[in-house]
Amino acid sequence: MNISAPFIARPVATTLLTLAVAIAGVLGFSKLPVSPLPQVDFPTITVIAQLPGASPNTVATSVAEPLERHLGQIADVTEMTSQSGIGQTRITLQFDVSRDIDGAARDVQAAINAARADLPTNLVTNPTYRKTNPADAPILILAMTSKTFTQGQMYDAASNVLAQRLSQLSGIGNVIIGGSALPAVRVDLNPQALYHYGIGLEDVRAALASANANSPKGTIDDGDRRYQIYTNDQANEAADYIPLVIAYRNGAGVRLSDVARVHNSVQDVRNIGLSEGEPAVLVILYRQPGANIIETIDNVRAELPHLEAAMPADMNVTVAIDRSTTIRASLHDTELTLVVAIFLVTVVVYLFLRNFRATLIPGVAVPISIIGTFGVMYLFGYSLDILSLMALTIATGFVVDDAIVVLENTSRHLEEGMPRLEAALRGAREVSFTVLSISLSLIAVFIPILLMGGILGRLFREFAVTLSVAILVSLAISLTTTPMMCALFLRSAPVQSEARGPTLFERMRRGYGRTLTWALRHRRLVLLIFIATICLNVELYIIVPKGFFPQQDTGRLIGSLQADQSISFQAMSRKLQQMVSIVRQDPAVATVVGFTGVGSGGGYAQINTGSVFVSLKPLSQRDVSVDQVIARLRPKLAQVPGGRLYLAAVQDLRAGGRQSNAQYQYTLQSDNVEDLYTWTPKLVAALEHNAVVTDVSTDQQQKGLETYLEVDRDAAARFGISPRQINNTLYDAFGQRQVSIIYSAINQYHVVMEVDPRY
Repeated sequence: MNISAPFIARPVATTLLTLAVAIAGVLGFSKLPVSPLPQVDFPTITVIAQLPGASPNTVATSVAEPLERHLGQIADVTEMTSQSGIGQTRITLQFDVSRDIDGAARDVQAAINAARADLPTNLVTNPTYRKTNPADAPILILAMTSKTFTQGQMYDAASNVLAQRLSQLSGIGNVIIGGSALPAVRVDLNPQALYHYGIGLEDVRAALASANANSPKGTIDDGDRRYQIYTNDQANEAADYIPLVIAYRNGAGVRLSDVARVHNSVQDVRNIGLSEGEPAVLVILYRQPGANIIETIDNVRAELPHLEAAMPADMNVTVAIDRSTTIRASLHDTELTLVVAIFLVTVVVYLFLRNFRATLIPGVAVPISIIGTFGVMYLFGYSLDILSLMALTIATGFVVDDAIVVLENTSRHLEEGMPRLEAALRGAREVSFTVLSISLSLIAVFIPILLMGGILGRLFREFAVTLSVAILVSLAISLTTTPMMCALFLRSAPVQSEARGPTLFERMRRGYGRTLTWALRHRRLVLLIFIATICLNVELYIIVPKGFFPQQDTGRLIGSLQADQSISFQAMSRKLQQMVSIVRQDPAVATVVGFTGVGSGGGYAQINTGSVFVSLKPLSQRDVSVDQVIARLRPKLAQVPGGRLYLAAVQDLRAGGRQSNAQYQYTLQSDNVEDLYTWTPKLVAALEHNAVVTDVSTDQQQKGLETYLEVDRDAAARFGISPRQINNTLYDAFGQRQVSIIYSAINQYHVVMEVDPRY
């Protein structure tokens, strides 16, 4: 039975089938998503809970622990970590790679609801979750600047306009606004004046809370008419609170302005954001696990003009960091490499066949095999990434073999004087089983990769399947289109005249014959060379550097600024400005943005920490790699006393859900916190003296300055003072306490009370 006979006998139908394969591949190529690597992200969900003003230990025991107890009961959780800081905690859950993230999110929400009964009653808001990995680098950073609006006003616009809409876009997992906080009315208390009037902090808080009400008042029905009752019970601006009477002394009212400085400001003044060294509010976008980066960024950019139209005219929104730039460039280079590979294969075939008609056959079979693979990739839900394109590039060397085998066998029969049609039929029939066995043996090589599990299996599965599909498409083309074209285009080659001398191909064949004869005469020497080569390969395998994935130059840096744990916000702001200025001066740097502050980022942060994001110029405009840029910035940044900026190159593949200052982490675990406090500094000191590693840091933060108040419970009981009252008074004084809510049409703001830092 000759599989190729029906296709040789019907050249028009075969041509149409081949065109159909090509058209399907072209359509599939136009619809394939683009990404740096196959989607192998672990489903990751981050739970955030806030208890403003609370110490890390209080947050860990009263907020994080109840949540962890309920979240730990969810199925398929492979890793759960938490970080507790001043006033907030962040719990990161990583699920098995096969778990659907939407189903996991429903389980997380159910666990949060179940834990609500065990959480403190004074939580500002219920715990929230995001389908995002906090260890990932942001895919897009927008910088908001203005010459007339304050950072608080820009933050308000970003929160109401940008964040709301961008969070709804497909692929966006989390939107963080850094550099400021929501507008608020701040009441900075004067403790000396309060002492003079004999007014307690709780008295002020109660007066502020009662002065701002937004509750229903009812209606009046008068005959045929109905009246809705409204009052001026809500104070919206600082000017509304200044004349507020908080107590009476000696028959006269003591107003809020007598004991405090009341002004319009922001909820948390300990925030700063910088873009190119200028004050800015940063909108930082993270993707959902598994979302396509290029498609997500394109959706955001398409939405930006509509969002800018809804913003005040003097608020400028610019794209500061775009992660897709280098991804598009690298994929373009890989696509160009694929085209060059196809061209080189065709040229090599022509040089050896020395016949344009014969070269045309593999010249058609190879591109059709590659193009047809795109259609199957689209059906499988794959993407155009570095590994899939690399598989197609490698496949060009495999798919040409099938066409060459059929072509050579048909040419042999033509040279023996057989007619074209009969030569094509016999040539295809004789080698069809050979072509099939070659293709299946090549595919069998990738079966172990297809059976691999975990992140490696998911990463290379697309590579193996794409290469196997290309070989199968090539097999089909070689048994249908190739013999049909042989029957139509091949001609008997003219006999070469010996008088014209040997051709280049003949000279190469004779040279190969001489080297083969020499090798057969010196078999022992050739065998010794073979054994030495094997031994050398073993030695090279031992000494070659090994790693999980090659270090990538994505043109992006992410930096973590860490200062002394007792540093003030004012000093920390100066450190951030100095670090950003140094990084900006590097000739390879294109843009730099950064922010610091407890309220920035909407997640885990400390006063002594900050984040810096750097975009480098394209490789064509800088003569150094990303690692070399970090190496030459390191000594310059070390000159800033009291702080260190840890820079790391952003990688497309990152496992784990825990943030760190570097690409490698070592986690210490113990059932005793004191043991961790004892041994972590020892491990850090040992690593710092190791010449192999640099920029060693730890997230252990327990050396900051503390003030411990020991309450005399007996004395407090005699005066009728409870520990709760003491805690409330301390919170009123030092916690930037949100004592009241101002309701507006588009947002809710707060009245924040704190002792004036100047006192």
